[in-house]
Amino acid sequence: MFLFSALQDPVIIVERSLSVWEQLRCTRIFITGGTGFYGTWLLESLVQAEVRLGLGVKIVVLSRNPQRFLAGKPFLQNRPFLSFLEGDIRTFPFPEGKFSHVIHAATEASEKLNKENPLLMIDTIVEGTRRALDFAVQAGAQHFLHTSSGAVYGDLPASLGPVPEDYKGGPDISQPKWAYGEGKRLAELLCCIYGERHQISVTNARCFATIGPGLPLETHFAIGNFIADALAGRDINVRGDGTPIRSYIDVADLTGWLWHILVFGKAGNAYNVGSEKGYSIGDIAFKVRDTLAPNQEVKILGQAIPQQLASIYVPSTLKAREELGLALTMPLEQSIRNTAAWSKGS
Repeated sequence: MFLFSALQDPVIIVERSLSVWEQLRCTRIFITGGTGFYGTWLLESLVQAEVRLGLGVKIVVLSRNPQRFLAGKPFLQNRPFLSFLEGDIRTFPFPEGKFSHVIHAATEASEKLNKENPLLMIDTIVEGTRRALDFAVQAGAQHFLHTSSGAVYGDLPASLGPVPEDYKGGPDISQPKWAYGEGKRLAELLCCIYGERHQISVTNARCFATIGPGLPLETHFAIGNFIADALAGRDINVRGDGTPIRSYIDVADLTGWLWHILVFGKAGNAYNVGSEKGYSIGDIAFKVRDTLAPNQEVKILGQAIPQQLASIYVPSTLKAREELGLALTMPLEQSIRNTAAWSKGS
């Protein structure tokens, strides 16, 4: 289904990003990961911009299974400006011709893959990023956006507060669980090397926790699990002690931010993408309960360890706000409602 049909989010994204679309007139854009959570939002908002504004863009999307993705998405079907390339991010054949912009949004933050096969996780991130960069060089691209992750910072000390882009910490490389975060760090390094060597304006968007239509429920995303519990009429279970601090950006806001970073971000720079308003996981469970199912019970299954500081995963977005004029627009309660509404209709 079209993610936004009932929510009008593409119209909002288009209207709030008019300066972006003007810069993208008559361009040719290649998107990897265009059928994933972030990529679908990027693709559908760009298609909406083309339909409403007549930009003259040409879009090519890499997908392992375009037919499966397009099934049930009539809005994206039979668009002469949109085509799909079937292939794997590590080995895809390069499409012919020149492209002005490349968005590399492939590689999901799969906790299952990261735990069960960290080597495959690293290979997918690193080999896939290099393949996308090699394509950008051949295609003569001027702009390259890499959707990175806040995981590049590793475990954050609670005393730090919202983490800025110049924080020098990183994942613990003695722990295989950090394969995803360290893979993203290496991918960012590759981006900077290619950008400098080939004069491509490369930017890294370090995305933090996200919520909104399309978020997979009942996986490793805590807020998604809470929404699934609420919709199923179950107790809302917090599997840990509820103390870790997280913040959430709505995917509609995130999409607008990514478009601005692609077009207006400074070459070679990284930008945090997220919310600075942190909540404990326990508080998030109660917020989901209060928003969707006031009569259900919240159960915190773990026990907090005395005198142990809570982990924190919250970005500083000062750089994005000051350099690019970006802001958040969607209250968390509305994001929760929108995600639940999408889940019911999907």
